[in-house]
Amino acid sequence: MRFCPRHPADPLTTLGHWYRTPLGRYVAHAEAVCLERLLADSFGHYLVQLGAQEQFADAIATCRIRQRVVLGEGVDAGVADGAGIRALPQALPIESASVDAVVLPHTLDFIAEAPDVLREVERVLIPEGRLILFCFNPLSTWGLTRWWPRRGGRRRVPWCGAQLTPFRIGDWLRLLGFTQETREMLVFRPPLGRAQSPRLDWLETTGAQWWPVLGGVFAVRAVKRVPARTPLRPAWTTPPALLPGRPAEPTVRRARDG
Repeated sequence: MRFCPRHPADPLTTLGHWYRTPLGRYVAHAEAVCLERLLADSFGHYLVQLGAQEQFADAIATCRIRQRVVLGEGVDAGVADGAGIRALPQALPIESASVDAVVLPHTLDFIAEAPDVLREVERVLIPEGRLILFCFNPLSTWGLTRWWPRRGGRRRVPWCGAQLTPFRIGDWLRLLGFTQETREMLVFRPPLGRAQSPRLDWLETTGAQWWPVLGGVFAVRAVKRVPARTPLRPAWTTPPALLPGRPAEPTVRRARDG
């Protein structure tokens, strides 16, 4: 099941097209700056990104993780400086405990099986691996736009998403054993045609100081915690196989078969 059924392409591909609009470019820039900051102290062998192929390539290129892999239903075979693999976010063809970081650029907004996606992320991350996600905040002017009939909000990307609050995301992460390290609110200006105008820059600084919960986008960085008795993979060992000959069985499939 997906959101935004009126679009012929999957919603994450449509979101990639929206990122090329003036308003989308503004949001993409704010998110890329935030992502670069959240990845600054991350390192390892593999980073997996689910969707939004182009917008975060430069930000990810600055981090110390060696290889970037982009997955999604509409992903091209060769993506920027990494590899592109077509896959469902809720059924990742990746070996368990093999990925150092996962980036979800609004993936949870447009996938009906959002908890299943997070379970898969938990499965493929190494112990102490990091998850960074972005979501549109329904508790903001961006969320209210969904109910504006003239814009057809509930039928269009990005307004037609799941409307997940930061608090619901936090609950899901805790249930899966993640520790939320940080949460940032971005994009305090309203989603209007001229929202990117420099005249509205004051909304960003004022909003972050006085009404931070009302940012149009929120970013979360969480770490996968494991019991102390579980040994961590030493940094100097040979990297594990990311794509085994036989695809790893997704968490959600095991749960349903059980």
